[in-house]
Amino acid sequence: MLPAGGLAGIWYGGSSMPGLLLQPLAALYGLGVRLRRAAYRRGWLASGHPGVPVIVVGNLTVGGVGKTPLVDWLAVRLREAGLQPGIVSRGYGGVPQRVPLRVEADGDPAIVGDEPLLLARRTGVPVVVCVDRLQAALAAVAAGADIILADDGLQHYALRRDVEIVVVDGQRRWGNGRLLPAGPLREPLSRLGEVDLVLSNGGEPQAGEAGFSLQLREAVSLADGRRRTLGGFAGQSVWSVAGIGNPARFHAALAAFGIKPQPVAVADHGRADLAHLRREASWPILMTEKDAVKYPQWRDPDSWYLPAGLQMPAASAALLMGCIASRLGLQGVSLG
Repeated sequence: MLPAGGLAGIWYGGSSMPGLLLQPLAALYGLGVRLRRAAYRRGWLASGHPGVPVIVVGNLTVGGVGKTPLVDWLAVRLREAGLQPGIVSRGYGGVPQRVPLRVEADGDPAIVGDEPLLLARRTGVPVVVCVDRLQAALAAVAAGADIILADDGLQHYALRRDVEIVVVDGQRRWGNGRLLPAGPLREPLSRLGEVDLVLSNGGEPQAGEAGFSLQLREAVSLADGRRRTLGGFAGQSVWSVAGIGNPARFHAALAAFGIKPQPVAVADHGRADLAHLRREASWPILMTEKDAVKYPQWRDPDSWYLPAGLQMPAASAALLMGCIASRLGLQGVSLG
C-alpha cells in the first residue's frame, strides 16, 4: 500500500504512470459508486427527508477543502435571516455514534469529533453527530431547527437534500481528475452537473463558480486567551501543527507572514504529542483552531491557535444565498 503522502504526490504531483497503474482499481471503485447511486435512486436502498430544507456542503475529493468554515458562515447568515439552522455531521475523529448525539460546547472531541465541537462553539446552533445523517437531522429538528446544514455528506444519500453545494480547493482543484485510488475523486467529475453551486476556496473561481478564501487571524494563547499578531512571530521557527486534510495550506500561510514553520506530522483529525515537541525545542507551537479543541488541558504559555476568518466577496455571497433562496422557495425571507 502506498503511504498517504505518496498518493497525494500521484494525485496532485503531475506524475501519470503510478495513477495509470491504479486505474483498474479506480474502475472497480467507479462501478461501485454508480451501483450505489442507482440503488438509492430506484429505492433499493432507503433514504428519507427530515421535513425541513436540507443544504449539503460537501466535496468530490478526499481531504479538507474548507467545508466547515463555510458551514459556520452559512449558519450565521441563516440565523440573521430569521431561520433556526441545525448542523449535522458524522463526527469524524470521534467515536462513531449509532444514536444521534447533540454536541455541547464543552464536549469531548475524542467522542464527538473536532469539527462538530468547533461548530457548536462558534455558532451556538444545535449540532448533532451520528453515522446516520438522516437520524441526526431529525434530532436537530426536534431541537428546534427549521433548516439543516450537513457538514460533508455529499455522498451520504440516505439523507435526501434540497440544495447541494460543492467546495473545491482552488489551488489543487480536482488533481489528476481520476477516481480513488488512482486520483482524489470520490465521485466522477460529471457529478458536478447535478449540484447547485461550486465554491472555490482560494485560487481563481472558474466559470459558474463562486469564490471565498480563508484568512488567518491573530494568534490566541491556549493558556489564557491572550492575543498576538502573526507579525510578532516573523523570523522565528515555530512548530506548525495542522491535523487537517491539507496541512500544507496552513504551513504555507504561516510562511507568508515571514514565519519559519517546522511542520509536525499529524493525521487529519489526529493529535500531536505537544509535550514531546516542547522537549525537542522551545519554539512557539502554532496550530489551527480545529486542532486547538483537542488540547483543552494544555496550558503551555507559548502555544497558540490561529482562527481562520472566511472572506467572501459580495458577488459570491449574493450568488450563494440567491441560489439557496431560489432552490428553497424562501419568499419573504431575505438571505442577502
